Amino acid sequence: MSKIYETVIGLEVHVELATKTKIFCGCSTAFGGAPNTHTCPVCTGMPGSLPVLNRQVVEYAMAVGIATNCSITQYCKFDRKNYFYPDNPQNYQISQLYLPICRNGGVEIETAAGKKIIGIHEIHMEEDAGKLVHDEWEDVSIVDYNRSGVPLIEIVSEPDMRSAEEVIAYLEKLRMIIQYLGASDCKLNEGSMRADVNLSVREAGAKKFGTRTEMKNLNSFKAIARAIEGERARQIELLEAGKKIVQETRRWDDNKESSHAMRSKEDAQDYRYFPEPDLVPIVISDEWIAKVKANQPELRTEKLERYQREFDLPKYDAEIITGHKKFADLFEAATELCGKPKKVSNWIMVETMRLLKENNMDPEDIRFSPVNLAKLINLADSGSITNTVAKEVFELIFKDDIDPEKYVEEKGLKTVNDEGALRETVQKILAENPQSVEDYHNGKEKAIGFLVGQTMKAMKGKANPALVNQILKELL
Repeated sequence: MSKIYETVIGLEVHVELATKTKIFCGCSTAFGGAPNTHTCPVCTGMPGSLPVLNRQVVEYAMAVGIATNCSITQYCKFDRKNYFYPDNPQNYQISQLYLPICRNGGVEIETAAGKKIIGIHEIHMEEDAGKLVHDEWEDVSIVDYNRSGVPLIEIVSEPDMRSAEEVIAYLEKLRMIIQYLGASDCKLNEGSMRADVNLSVREAGAKKFGTRTEMKNLNSFKAIARAIEGERARQIELLEAGKKIVQETRRWDDNKESSHAMRSKEDAQDYRYFPEPDLVPIVISDEWIAKVKANQPELRTEKLERYQREFDLPKYDAEIITGHKKFADLFEAATELCGKPKKVSNWIMVETMRLLKENNMDPEDIRFSPVNLAKLINLADSGSITNTVAKEVFELIFKDDIDPEKYVEEKGLKTVNDEGALRETVQKILAENPQSVEDYHNGKEKAIGFLVGQTMKAMKGKANPALVNQILKELL
């Protein structure tokens, strides 16, 4: 009988913070930009240049720590992590080893198996490295230092997760908290949220952890789930064959759906950490913590309750709307403008989510304004346009954020409420469809639906459906 194995997973999640400037200098943190244009002597590691700490980085780190139930280290400092790599210009990274800013927290996740607390060992601040670009054609690697010095927090979990499902639930919870705080946009595709997966397997019931491997290069939740399944299977196969698992860092290749070894795993002492001599320790007062706490925005749990109470939204709708900060912001702004919360919620949940799926986009990629959504809802609600026209116009709002009022006016899309014109069209439709008229008179109620459809078609979808129904019944 084959053995039953348990997977043990811990995560190191790197999050780029949403500051305008880097952690130790005044260079821009904007994503993109021509290579090596967001740089200066500090973030390119020039001799004699000195770092100056960005206060906003400390506040964002504290905000994330408070929201994830961590205790704040009121006397914390930076350390040098020494290693040589071409994208690391100083040959060291300024990080925190001995006294990280946040410790001993946790977040609650919910999966099919129920609720569970995932412990957070620590959150520390550090600077990001540059980016190596491999040019296969020229067979060289070139370095872009724009990302060097971009502020990061690293959230180190306890090894509390047991499946890919729990890992994704934990990451989604972290992403939601951080986005609600405004501390980062957490875009995995732009690298502003990155997760390294530490995974080991052990026989079910065993107390001792197995040998773990660390997996890097994971830039989507789907890739993370596949990498976990792939690495779990690889380790079990080795154990079943009586082989040893080597502690190492592995790189996941999502195209090949397999991983390969990068390097044997170093321990902390290999980095020769020592206190950063160019930065003074950070002393965090009770008042500073209280101020950051007081500035914390409304997080998802409070929003969820308020939407049901204040806007009378069903729980299901409120859960979907609050599931993404972008949805919540859009919902609140559009509702304030048109005063129709249920209608706003429907447009987000049905048409917006459909178009996001069709265009393979995330809610963060929404570009249209709440103003134009509110205008469209008012047009449809007042009967100025039909539902069919409203859906067509919304597609253009979604794509190019057009002004629906101007567009409807310019294209002559307003609902036809002219009874004379409608009566004429209905009479024509009845004359062309004697069979349907006969069916209706023989008690087949459905026949009227066909006649309404034909009339709407003849009016290019611009007729008032209620008026069409009324005239049809009268003439029949």
